[in-house]
Amino acid sequence: MAEIGLFFGSDDGNTESVAYRIQQRLGESVCAVHDIADVTQLDFADYSKIILGIPTWDFGQIQSDWEEFWGDISEVDFSGKTVALYGLGDQFGYGDFFLDALGMLHDVVKANGAKIIGHWPTEGYEFDASKARIADEDVFVGLGIDEDQQSELSATRLNTWCRQIHEQFGLASPIVECED
Repeated sequence: MAEIGLFFGSDDGNTESVAYRIQQRLGESVCAVHDIADVTQLDFADYSKIILGIPTWDFGQIQSDWEEFWGDISEVDFSGKTVALYGLGDQFGYGDFFLDALGMLHDVVKANGAKIIGHWPTEGYEFDASKARIADEDVFVGLGIDEDQQSELSATRLNTWCRQIHEQFGLASPIVECED
């Protein structure tokens, strides 16, 4: 069984693509990918290390599969679990709501006992407001990816973040740098 369970929701495929790009870096034997549309609360019990991926839609809305699972995720006990998060958003088209769903998901899993790792600097992004930004700090609660406006930075951001969470998860396996 893989050490890490990666759970994502995706309508247009970008968040799913990022999930598999993370898996490629961490290794298929280390990281198992799950579409949130196909899981139950019980699937989270199999992992003590979890990655959650969520895009923000329009004006700060939660992606449809995550929205359907929201009541369930609110009941998952994350005590004793280490969780890293990543989110997708459009900082120019929706700069007042950049990565808001990421911030909302963070709040739910943290309230349910998770230890959160993988904070990511806000430097290099242009946005007006974000629920994913930690108050009084220049970091997001997890990795921010903008495939709409900064896709050319995604591979570098993913490499750096995956090295960071690899260390924070305490993984022994090697990490793979990718240029995708």
